[in-house]
Amino acid sequence: MFHSIILPLIVSSVAIYLTAAILPGITVKSFWYSIGIAIVLSLLNAIVKPILLFLSIPINILTFGIFTLVINAVIILIASAILNGFHVRNFWWAILFSLITTLITNIFYWFL
Repeated sequence: MFHSIILPLIVSSVAIYLTAAILPGITVKSFWYSIGIAIVLSLLNAIVKPILLFLSIPINILTFGIFTLVINAVIILIASAILNGFHVRNFWWAILFSLITTLITNIFYWFL
């Protein structure tokens, strides 16, 4: 159970917190809020993202999948609207947040 639920949650929370510390356009109230952000982003990625990906198949094909970055930014902006302790300044900060969080998460998993 630890490797399937708890470890990814901790890794995502640390990546979110570090990314917020790096980017001035992202605000996370505390590390404890980053755990909540990781949970909400996981739920949105499990429920909303597949719907958005299905609806955007034609544009995703035309852009060779790069439109997925837009979908990731939208998911992050939705999470920012839902959570009080998480603020994303605008769409471009959301894209940058997505890219850097993914990079940090992959670096963590590379060492684990």
